[in-house]
Amino acid sequence: MLDIKFIRENPDIVKNACAVKGFDDHTDEILALDVRVRELKTITQSKTAEKNKITREIPTATDKAPLIARSREIAAEIAADVAELANKEEELNDLLHRVPQIPAASAPRGRDDSENIEVRRVGIPRQFDFTPRAQWDLLEMNGWWKNDKIASICGTRTYALFGEAAELELAIQTYVLQKLISKGFTFVNCPSITKPQTIFNAGHFMGSDQSVMNNDVFMLADTDRCLAGTAEIILNSLHSGEVLNEKDLPIKYAGYSPCFRKEAGAAGRDTRGIVRIHQFNKVEQYIYCTPEQSDEMHEHLLNNLCEVMADLELPYRVIEACTGDMGFNKVKMHDVEAWFPSENAYRELGSCSSIGQFQSRRTNTRYRDKNGDLQFCATLNNTGIALPRALVPVIENHQNPDGSVNIPKCLQPLMGGRTKIGGKH
Repeated sequence: MLDIKFIRENPDIVKNACAVKGFDDHTDEILALDVRVRELKTITQSKTAEKNKITREIPTATDKAPLIARSREIAAEIAADVAELANKEEELNDLLHRVPQIPAASAPRGRDDSENIEVRRVGIPRQFDFTPRAQWDLLEMNGWWKNDKIASICGTRTYALFGEAAELELAIQTYVLQKLISKGFTFVNCPSITKPQTIFNAGHFMGSDQSVMNNDVFMLADTDRCLAGTAEIILNSLHSGEVLNEKDLPIKYAGYSPCFRKEAGAAGRDTRGIVRIHQFNKVEQYIYCTPEQSDEMHEHLLNNLCEVMADLELPYRVIEACTGDMGFNKVKMHDVEAWFPSENAYRELGSCSSIGQFQSRRTNTRYRDKNGDLQFCATLNNTGIALPRALVPVIENHQNPDGSVNIPKCLQPLMGGRTKIGGKH
């Protein structure tokens, strides 16, 4: 969320952010409510002071009745003012949680993903001298999944990998974690069960009504818990309510967790295969830093994922999201997309986001700067790797005519030295 002081002093900037990001503009309502809230606070303070003065005068007054009557009258007025104040503060809080983050001046302006900008391409998509198989065919012919059986047991949009494909998935995850640890990230094995407020604090949903999450989040019946869709949710609240030291920033986490998403808004999309499913595993990069460090850390996170794409020997491209596609809480965002031969297209494997102080205001995560002043931290996140989605371009790009898959060199030590899996043995 944004600082109310910033909104007061920069209403045009806020209005523009709403416009270029495609969100409803509540700036004028917020400013009017802010005026009334401050007015009511002044009124209640003044009336409370008057009531306290009368209360002190009553014991020594010759005629106590008028003073008692006035005290009761003021008490009733204060009660009405306090009730209105609580109501207005609730309205203001809800609207403040509907104001989007201000996008970076450098972020491309646009309405939707059709106006995103390709920053660069790395690697050349492979020209096959045979007809490449799609992910599901490779999984099927090698006995690496039992799609129909798992669907009958667990329902649609679930998966289980068997044998060498399961080994390869684990090897990719392990490789990425080891890479991030070597770069100074602290590995955090995160829980997937959390409280709705923790999800709300990450700033992915607008307003103060947490029921808006119900279409996207698996709520655990008869509990006050739910399932998180990314380790970012937990990592974002790790330092809630704390005051960090500037000398300790940036703090870098590599969070791993099973992730759960309803994918309610994705009906009919990617119904085959292992790209869009209800449960998956993800390594998430997450950073706390000063606002001045944010741009450097954004490039750091982005480059880490690009290095992973290169290590996995995948053609990829980097996309800068326009304002209309970057989402509610982001200052800027880049997607990293790998080449999927079966679709003859690039598909997103990770999204690098600068959030500014938007999340830290919700979690009250601050640091003490060199002058001794308290400042809100900047936060950033990017995918480390998401599986099994990332497995798809690996097996499709490295497949052979017999259905076997060449293992990228970086993974071979984690696969017992094997250079190939699957195919005809």
